[in-house]
Amino acid sequence: MRKKIACPMIADRRTVVFGKRKGQEISNLQLVTIEKSGYSEPAVLNGDEVIGIKGAGFDSVLAVIAGGEDALDRVTRCLDRPPGSDRFDAASVKLLAPIQRPPKIICIGLNYRDHAAESKLTVPETPTVFSKYPTSVIGPGAPIVLPKSSTKPDYEAEFAVVIGEGGRHIPEDEWEDHVFGYTIVNDVSARDYQMATTQWMIGKTFDTFCPMGPAIVTADEIDDPHALAISLSIGGETLQKSNTSNLIFRIPKLIAYLSSVFTLEPGDIISTGTPAGVGFARTPPRWLKAGDEVRVQVEGIGELVNPVVMEA
Repeated sequence: MRKKIACPMIADRRTVVFGKRKGQEISNLQLVTIEKSGYSEPAVLNGDEVIGIKGAGFDSVLAVIAGGEDALDRVTRCLDRPPGSDRFDAASVKLLAPIQRPPKIICIGLNYRDHAAESKLTVPETPTVFSKYPTSVIGPGAPIVLPKSSTKPDYEAEFAVVIGEGGRHIPEDEWEDHVFGYTIVNDVSARDYQMATTQWMIGKTFDTFCPMGPAIVTADEIDDPHALAISLSIGGETLQKSNTSNLIFRIPKLIAYLSSVFTLEPGDIISTGTPAGVGFARTPPRWLKAGDEVRVQVEGIGELVNPVVMEA
């Protein structure tokens, strides 16, 4: 279990992973990956400032997650007195996906009743699971590239869980011990490929079809992950609007179910499903097109914004 540092600066929060230490007040911390001189490196977003943590001995956010309690202590010490060269104005840095190559990207289908209904599919009795390859991951601001071979590209706003301590056969009542934090995913989907067979993955894992970010918010920053507003808009028009309270299979169930089959590892992403309002279920269908700007918002995490372009 990771160490938790009390932070009275955050109202109604139990504890946060990074908090007040040696008189410095640090709150609402988020782990990000930034591009610096053509290379990626891990950092912490604290308000309007980004603080690089490569100097603490980490080459990636995944290394921080995998390092457990000791890694978090080192990051916290690094934040006490970061050198000036590691401090940046948040508006001046380019954010990449917080984990650029997650060990696993595990996706849950039909996990909102209203989405199952609009898909004209039966509400599942057990979780519907598929995956995306790491090559589909992009960060905030990076373009979603529509493949020439698909005529039905679609969007899906999703709230995602980031695994911290891994494990197998994890009991439901121990789920919190294995969650490092949360992020946002847009499960972009080529519906013509997805629906061509009973196996959905081929339509889900085109390059750039997994926008992720902008940050990983540590678990202790979120009082209740099952009570968060989630929405998606394109060009200012809200197309999806719901709340994670409407999830059919909640995080404890998902972690227990998935770990009963395979080992969950630090940095694994569990994307928990999308609510109603997807493009294929609209009349007429609302497919993604070049020139769109897709904005996914999840309460307590922020917003993930990506432009849409056509494959050259």
